[in-house]
Amino acid sequence: MFRDMRRKKQALSRQEADEILDRQTHGVLALAEEGDYPYAVPLSYVRSGSTLYFHCAKTGHKLDCIRSNPKASFCVVDQDQVLPSRYTTAFRSVIAFGTVEIMEDEAQKREAIELLARKYAPDDDQENRRRYIERDWKPLCMLKMHIEHITAKEAIELVRQKTCI
Repeated sequence: MFRDMRRKKQALSRQEADEILDRQTHGVLALAEEGDYPYAVPLSYVRSGSTLYFHCAKTGHKLDCIRSNPKASFCVVDQDQVLPSRYTTAFRSVIAFGTVEIMEDEAQKREAIELLARKYAPDDDQENRRRYIERDWKPLCMLKMHIEHITAKEAIELVRQKTCI
């Protein structure tokens, strides 16, 4: 179902992939409605174990796609340094594949938005975080992506740097 990585020497471990997902602040969720063009949208996210959480409005293209076809991929770029003299880039990225669901359980939605809030405002106090969540709770939709497969890769230039050290 999932292809093997062609350039295995450039593969990063699952731990390195998780570290990238935890460190970065946004990625691009790719979806497709049945028989339509792919739809890719940049989103904020948080990871917990093998699950990614996203927030969005309760209506829109993203939700229409998920209802039609819950399979998705989520790409996060950790590094992208252009090396003009070598006509390449020193990149590092992760792609997670899985299925996305619209969260219905209120308690689970609350846990997910709390995780997201703590990631993006780690120094905020609990009362202020609660106030913001309550203010935006009614129009809030939370999405959950179950990671079924993940790949992470870096440029051969970065692999070579590691082996030279």
